[in-house]
Amino acid sequence: MAALARDAAAFNQNPHCPAPPAPPPAESSEPPHKKKKRPKSNVVYSQPADTGTGTNVNTQLVYLVNHLKSNGNPMRLQDLAIITNIPVDTHPALLEKFRAHDRVVHDPRTDLYSYRHDFNVRNKAALLTEIQRQTRKGGGLSIRTLKESWKEAPQAVEELEKEGEVYVTRTLKDGQMRMVFWNEMKPDEESGGLSVEKEFNDLWHSLTVPNDVDLLKQLASEGLQATAAEAVVPRGSNTKKKGKKSAPRQRQVRITNTHLKGQIDLSRDYVAPSAGK
Repeated sequence: MAALARDAAAFNQNPHCPAPPAPPPAESSEPPHKKKKRPKSNVVYSQPADTGTGTNVNTQLVYLVNHLKSNGNPMRLQDLAIITNIPVDTHPALLEKFRAHDRVVHDPRTDLYSYRHDFNVRNKAALLTEIQRQTRKGGGLSIRTLKESWKEAPQAVEELEKEGEVYVTRTLKDGQMRMVFWNEMKPDEESGGLSVEKEFNDLWHSLTVPNDVDLLKQLASEGLQATAAEAVVPRGSNTKKKGKKSAPRQRQVRITNTHLKGQIDLSRDYVAPSAGK
């Protein structure tokens, strides 16, 4: 075995010894006619691509105001220009439009710009005051509008609802809050509302509703009459009044060959064609 190992080593060290043949390439298992699959892409070609803020002044103004709204905090003009990649600090026409926008507030003392929301609330007490003010005007507040002014507004509204300070309307589908109103009558722990004096309770329960006959008599004695309910017309019913059928209207016929009038009387001068013709 040692001699065989020496012979193999000497054979490999010989420079005139040909190199062993390379192994044949492995055959592919896929058929040669099969096409390669394209890599999947998340690009939706039916939607236009976002090409940035554009070059139109009005388009850039919309981007600036929307970013100021989503940021929620006052910003320097230079920072706003860098983040949005819009040269509002060096474009005089754009800067003039930006400052004149009704939703942009500029503080000259700090030189900061902020978004003007519909309501300036930052805590639960200020929120309740705003809800009371709007309810006295005859309306409520939209939860969506409050959330745009203060992100924590929905949680504060839920706390106020549990405390009995407000009423909240919700959607039927998923129960999401829609509108909030001030509750002018604070509930108590037992009945869920203000207690009524015993005298009024006794008067209420002592009243009895008369039957139909006596009710009509009492109304008539007071010069009143019962209101009749409006008859509901079922759908698809024929509302046309039934009456006598009118005679069919005779259509006027246009008379032709008036140039033969007085010359030929067809009832007398008509000659039937013979059978051979």
